[in-house]
Amino acid sequence: MTTSTRGASKAPAVLVLEDGRIFRGRAYGAVGVTFGEAVFSTGMTGYQETLTDPSYHRQVVVMTAPHIGNTGVNDEDPESQRIWVAGYVVRDPARVPSNWRSRRSLDEELRKQGVVGVSGIDTRALTRHLRERGAMRVGIFSGNALPDDGTMLAEVRQAPEMKGADLSAEVATKEAYVVPAIGTKKYTVAAVDLGIKGMTPHRMAERGIEVHVLPATATVEDVYAVNPDGVFFSNGPGDPATADHPVSVMQAVLERGTPLFGICFGNQILGRALGFGTYKLKYGHRGINQPVQDRTTGKVEVTAHNHGFAVDAPLDKISETPFGRAEVSHVCLNDQVVEGLRLLDRPAFSVQYHPEAAAGPHDAAYLFDRFTALMEGQRA
Repeated sequence: MTTSTRGASKAPAVLVLEDGRIFRGRAYGAVGVTFGEAVFSTGMTGYQETLTDPSYHRQVVVMTAPHIGNTGVNDEDPESQRIWVAGYVVRDPARVPSNWRSRRSLDEELRKQGVVGVSGIDTRALTRHLRERGAMRVGIFSGNALPDDGTMLAEVRQAPEMKGADLSAEVATKEAYVVPAIGTKKYTVAAVDLGIKGMTPHRMAERGIEVHVLPATATVEDVYAVNPDGVFFSNGPGDPATADHPVSVMQAVLERGTPLFGICFGNQILGRALGFGTYKLKYGHRGINQPVQDRTTGKVEVTAHNHGFAVDAPLDKISETPFGRAEVSHVCLNDQVVEGLRLLDRPAFSVQYHPEAAAGPHDAAYLFDRFTALMEGQRA
């Protein structure tokens, strides 16, 4: 990706999809060239959390809400230390941000971090195109010396695909660190960072859990060196079919019977550890308004999603696995995609969505209590 931070608002910009569809607009953020997988997010708010979610690494995010940047950028809401999206697409960026916590405009933050974006295009038409054709490679080109359409299309088609991409180690922490419990410490959790969001260990810390965040390359020995009461596998980017190392670590945790919880990529890792396959969704689930049913209670939750892959597990029966019986615990009501797994004979479960709820909603916060209950039961 090549970028410049000068003259973004006046520069022309072109978005080119790998199937040849082209949208023309204005530069937003940095001026330059970027490539990634074109995906759309249906959230009407929470753009700062979306931008800083490591799971969006190498993805160009199209916002379906037309007005973006209204509340500016603050220093409290980022989910990591940087913006991870490969590119950003909006229809009508805010001219002037207005919020008591705002420190700078979104356009300014994108330029500062070298994120190439485009504004002024018909994001509704682009979203409909992606829903019909599926997520695909895309390039954003901006500046006063744009290549011809054929050259841009050829460059897009040379970019790497998301299928087969092994990306978690690129976004995970390189060194272990500790998030201390808030108040009295009750439990210790080893969290394998595959692209963890900052709010996730915070939600555990609120429940008296000391969280040891470990690199994606952590071994079983590294996990148990912290003497954990539970083990957590985080969200993250890329194709779960490439994640052989986390799968082997999780299988060792399951073998020992330690309470286990996985979110998003962690759900796909659990699926693979149990012997299920994974597959790429046509256009994925992204946003903060996805309906999911908890099949153990019948309750329907509005949930936050960011996943382009899913677990291939049967919805209508209990499955026999090397670690005992397993069932699909949560399902998306839009398309019947597996959104959660639960072992019946060992203390392990996972969900495909984001119960840490940054930037909301909070319907699924109980899952952290469920994890705490597993550790309490194991200790008892």
